[in-house]
Amino acid sequence: MSLDKYTLHKDAKTDKWRLEKEGSDRAKATFGTKGEALKKLRDTVGPSGGSVRIRKVDNSIQEERTYPRSKDPKKSRG
Repeated sequence: MSLDKYTLHKDAKTDKWRLEKEGSDRAKATFGTKGEALKKLRDTVGPSGGSVRIRKVDNSIQEERTYPRSKDPKKSRG
């Protein structure tokens, strides 16, 4: 069973942070700040879980997180 994949990025037009499911142009959620988005990711992704690619303002990848942690397919040290 594969996890849903999401991307969190800043929308230059609206100046808000958008969480989008891969393959969709619609935002699952929007946030005023990146900090707010990071605090609410677990709840926004939902109980079925997912992998979230977090991007910086310049659109480069900052990190990738899996929710819930138990569904992380890669067991690595960091």
